[in-house]
Amino acid sequence: MPLIHRLVNYPDMVARTANVVEIRSRDADRTQQEILAAATGEFAAHGFGGARIDAIAERAGVNKKLIYYYFEGKDELFLAVLEQTYADIRAAERELHLEAKDPLQAIESLVAFTWRHYLAHPEFLALLNSENMLSAGHLKRSSRIRQMNSPLIEGLANVLARGEKSGELRGGVDAMQLYISIAGLAYFYLSNKHTLGAIFGLDLMKKDALDERLAHMQAVVASYVQA
Repeated sequence: MPLIHRLVNYPDMVARTANVVEIRSRDADRTQQEILAAATGEFAAHGFGGARIDAIAERAGVNKKLIYYYFEGKDELFLAVLEQTYADIRAAERELHLEAKDPLQAIESLVAFTWRHYLAHPEFLALLNSENMLSAGHLKRSSRIRQMNSPLIEGLANVLARGEKSGELRGGVDAMQLYISIAGLAYFYLSNKHTLGAIFGLDLMKKDALDERLAHMQAVVASYVQA
């Protein structure tokens, strides 16, 4: 091709190359998300020790080598899954817009959200159980986890400060301790639903039982934080 024609067509060539790069980037992102989704299901079902890369590759419909290309190994993949699940819950919590609500209403909405998120995502609890059995060895290596949690605790602290200033909430409530208590009230019930149900002879996952539990949690937390 004459040089003049190559120069004239150069912008088109650049545009086509950019499109190809963008498509490949989107494909890579989509593939990684598919691997993470498959890995989440496998780790939740079998724990870290029982999960197999071969099974994750089959679930995702990809070659096993591709998993190692993106995530290096099983440990790195499990950490990526944990970080993704935390990122998901933190993103959903931001949509509550606690800063725009009355203090007590904001706290009650956080209780309800935490409960419903755990119900809707049992895999999150299963992953936490696995990581706790490993003494949080993966999360301790994460540079993202604390950055994700800090805005939530800061936001909750601001809600508590607003409530104390208005006289609606009592002073001296620690935001981190309050969040741990909210999470614990939901987590213990759901993680132990089978044993608790057997002990008390109840189906703890019936709608009436779930509604009763949420009302109880909100009442417990409200009675603690109110002035």
